Amino acid sequence: MKSTLIALIASAAALLAAPAIVLAETSGPAKAGHAEINGVNYYYEIRGEGEPLLLLHGGLGSIDMFGPVLPALSEGRQVIAVDLHGHGRTALGNRDISLPDIGDDLAALLDELGYEKVDVLGYSFGGGAAFRLAVQHPEAVRRLALVSAGFSDDGFYPEIKAQQVQLTGAAAEFMKETPMYTSYVAVAPKPEEFPKLLDQMGNLMRKPYDWSADAAKLKMPVMLVFGDSDMYRPEHVIKFYQLLGGGLKDAGWMRENLSQNRLAIIPNRTHYDVFFAPELAGTVLPFLNGETAVKSWDELVAGK
Repeated sequence: MKSTLIALIASAAALLAAPAIVLAETSGPAKAGHAEINGVNYYYEIRGEGEPLLLLHGGLGSIDMFGPVLPALSEGRQVIAVDLHGHGRTALGNRDISLPDIGDDLAALLDELGYEKVDVLGYSFGGGAAFRLAVQHPEAVRRLALVSAGFSDDGFYPEIKAQQVQLTGAAAEFMKETPMYTSYVAVAPKPEEFPKLLDQMGNLMRKPYDWSADAAKLKMPVMLVFGDSDMYRPEHVIKFYQLLGGGLKDAGWMRENLSQNRLAIIPNRTHYDVFFAPELAGTVLPFLNGETAVKSWDELVAGK
C-alpha cells in the first residue's frame, strides 16, 4: 500500500516535475545569494561567463536537479539558476504558488541582478514559469527553451491528470524516503513546510489552464523539447509546435519557409529523466546560441 501511494504521489508531483534527484556538480557558483521579490526570498546562483541563461528547475526539485548537465550548460555561458517559489532554498512563505506570479517575480529578479535580456531554459514546472515570463515580459527573453512543459492541462494522459489532483500534504509522511523529500530537507530553510508545499503544488495542479492563445503570441524563437515517452500526449506536443508557427508547411528546398522555432524529441527519455539527459545540452545550446545555418545538398555535392 505504501509503495503504491508513493508511486501515485511521485506521478502526481510530476505535473510540473520529476523526482528531485540531486547529483554532484563539481564547481561551485561564482556568486550565490537571496533576493526579496514580491514577498518571496528567492535563492539564486550564478556561474560561468558569456551570454546569460536563466535556468529553471522542475516541481519539488531545486537547482541541484541540473547537476549532471550544468557543466555543459555553463560552458561559454553565464547561468543564472533559481530555486523557485517554495522550492530548494527559497522559502514558501504565505503566498500561494502561481506560475503567472512567478513569471513576474523572475522578471523583477533579473532586473535586480542587472540583466536586461536573457535566454531561458525551463523544465516542467520551471518550463511553466519560463513560459509565463516570456508571455508577460517578452522584452526580457531573447530565446526560450521549454523542456517537457505543455500549454494546457489537457496535454496530459488522462491517468496522469487523475493522479495529479490527489496530491496533498497528507502524503508527506509516506514520502520521507523519496528523493523529493530528502533533497528538500537537505537545503530548505524550513524543512517542516514540506506538507504545506505538497498542498500548494496539489492546489496548483487542480486548477485547469489553457495558454494556447498566449503561445500563439510569442515572438521570440522558441524550442520545445520532449522525451519520446513523455507524460504529454504526442498530439499535444505537435499542437504546441503548430501554435508557435512550426509544422504548418514544408520548409522548402532553400529553407525559405523554415519556422524560427524548433521541436526536439529526445529518444529513450521520459518526463522523469529528460532533464538530466546527456543529450539535453547538445540539443538546446545550438538553438540558444542562434546557430541555424546548415549546408545545403548542393553545397555538400560541390564539396563546399
